[in-house]
Amino acid sequence: MIAENIQNIEENLKKTCLRAGRDPGEVKLIVVSKTFGAEKIGEAFEAGVVDFGENYVQELIEKRKVLLETNIQWHFIGHLQTNKVKYISEWIHLIHSVDSKGLAEEIQKRAEKNNRLIDVLVEVNTSEEATKFGIKPEKAIELLKVFSGLSHVNLKGLMTIGPFTDHKDESRVSFKLLRSIYDEANSSGILRHPLTILSMGMTHDYEIAIEEGSTMVRIGTAIFGSRTKLIN
Repeated sequence: MIAENIQNIEENLKKTCLRAGRDPGEVKLIVVSKTFGAEKIGEAFEAGVVDFGENYVQELIEKRKVLLETNIQWHFIGHLQTNKVKYISEWIHLIHSVDSKGLAEEIQKRAEKNNRLIDVLVEVNTSEEATKFGIKPEKAIELLKVFSGLSHVNLKGLMTIGPFTDHKDESRVSFKLLRSIYDEANSSGILRHPLTILSMGMTHDYEIAIEEGSTMVRIGTAIFGSRTKLIN
């Protein structure tokens, strides 16, 4: 079932890209595996998935131990506390959720200690919902400037979580805003190198996100089913 779901998502990603006049190769699938155990992640891996996203540090560490022999690339997509960076800094592939100068500087400190260059995205709260993390849109460019002075942190792009709504127009506004910040940053001259990643779109809104320029979608429910608790 998991392999079939992945195949269906990948086919729909291609169709959505082609409909939007985009190259399907421009969009990477991140399978969101929070609350699902190592066995189910293993099934998805056997089906050809390499990139997995997790929201909680302890859960991620435990799953990585079980799946250590695989070549899985782990993405941290949840809210990351500065005191938890040290636990993932030696091996994390991409941190999607940097939303403060303090967190960026802590990643720099840990990356330098481990002699690594850690790839990150800045999370922007484009829906401006109080329950969500992320830098405010009007402060995003100011935060991006910080990265020019961080030698061991590689700013790759931006991330947002769209509103949980059935109204497509609201989702589209959120994604258009992130794209506009992305374009502004790339034309501003403040970056060491251009941004290349727009991580936006989940199970309920990834088609809209792709239409608005997403290069990375984070999909879990459409692959694993609804979440309740940790499921093996």
